[in-house]
Amino acid sequence: MNQHTPPSAVAEAVARIKDALGSKGWLEDPSDTLKYRTDWRGRDVGEAVLVARPSSTDEVSSVVQVCAEAGIAIVPQGGNTGLVLGSIPTEDRPAVVLSLDRMTRIRTLDADNFALVAEAGCVVKSVQDAAVAADRLFPLSLASEGSSTIGGTLSTNAGGNQTVRYGNAREQVLGLEVVMPDGTVFDGLNTLRKNNTGYDLKHLFIGAEGTLGIITAAALRLMPAPRGRETALLAVPEPAAAQALLARARELSGDTVLAYELMPRMCLDLAIRHIEGIADPLEATSPWYVLVELATASPIDDLRAKLEAILAEAMEQGRVTDGVIAESEAQRSALWRIREEQAEAGRREGGGVSCDVSVPVSKVAAFLSRAEAMLRAEEPDLRLNTFGHMGDGNIHYLILRPLAMDAGAWKQRNGNLVHQLNELIAEMGGSFSAEHGIGAQKRGDLARYAAPSRLALMRSVKAAIDPLNVMNPGKIL
Repeated sequence: MNQHTPPSAVAEAVARIKDALGSKGWLEDPSDTLKYRTDWRGRDVGEAVLVARPSSTDEVSSVVQVCAEAGIAIVPQGGNTGLVLGSIPTEDRPAVVLSLDRMTRIRTLDADNFALVAEAGCVVKSVQDAAVAADRLFPLSLASEGSSTIGGTLSTNAGGNQTVRYGNAREQVLGLEVVMPDGTVFDGLNTLRKNNTGYDLKHLFIGAEGTLGIITAAALRLMPAPRGRETALLAVPEPAAAQALLARARELSGDTVLAYELMPRMCLDLAIRHIEGIADPLEATSPWYVLVELATASPIDDLRAKLEAILAEAMEQGRVTDGVIAESEAQRSALWRIREEQAEAGRREGGGVSCDVSVPVSKVAAFLSRAEAMLRAEEPDLRLNTFGHMGDGNIHYLILRPLAMDAGAWKQRNGNLVHQLNELIAEMGGSFSAEHGIGAQKRGDLARYAAPSRLALMRSVKAAIDPLNVMNPGKIL
């Protein structure tokens, strides 16, 4: 069954779900469900016959089983902070939004094994806090960590600010618990580092955006807590200087670079304009900036000396023209806030299209130079905010409408600009979606740029695991 499921069958399924979850486990009034049906940017609203809010894996299983039997689509949802229409209903068929926002327990924490097990609805920040309380570090760090959840983060294989040091979300996962499309439970919640016993099935569900099953809990690796941290905002003349500085910083610091974020002047301008409390930390303006952070678990590692040596050499070579080193946690937070508020500042500025792209780290500077020249040849007055995780090759490419262009003309033009950008990325061996996923928004791009053999294998996996296509239909494929 699909969009042709009779209304009577839908009503019966909804009644069964309500009965299974109890009065606190569901929402039906459109005003109550609106936030679950609206994407983060507020531009798109989907339709759902119910929002299910289970509090346990068994309840998730019950909801999925009912939906599968009735042919009702299931849209899993974590913090609903995604940017590609991946966590709201987008298909013309009855759908239930299944929110994990009541599944928020840290089930276990084994500090000696450097591991914890968290339910999918746990906010990333709460997992970080639990690790800190045990004198450990959960290394995934995102601008949205105060609202994004473990389940959603793993389902999109998010990266974040510390990928250069610790890798993407995938690298933080030891095991998963997943409710499958027929309601059965895949129990893979082990905390082993070595377990070579057949297919490592957890990787099927990481980055699958809820199209193969619903992650209900994850076993996550922890790291030693940092004992030292040094943060600096550096003015650089161009991306090529920042790229050269990255390699040198990793070498001179003993590879203790925790984060390495590239920002154009536009980043500071938008943050100062739209976000209260943000000020320019340097006296003179610069066309580009790098936010660099070093961290170590060793109490005898002198990071300040390392950072100062890196800066002294870089300034002598002309790669850095100015900079400020944070002298307190308040100053560090203020520097990071400039970077972390970019999504909100861009949203408030409006009139832009955002691309989440990546190229090999060695090609970031060349990509930025070629992309800007190409796009300005089409629209000389474009405003570009090209910032992001230079340390792992991921750039958030925000193309803002020229101030003199009306909204109608911009809507007709921006699609071609994004297409040209994607073509350049493909030519340079990059990706049109570095960490935000595919969702419903980028399915056409995946069909265009993915190898046919890869798409065929993905479709085969989807058909084998979810033959009724009830799991987040209309996403990825």
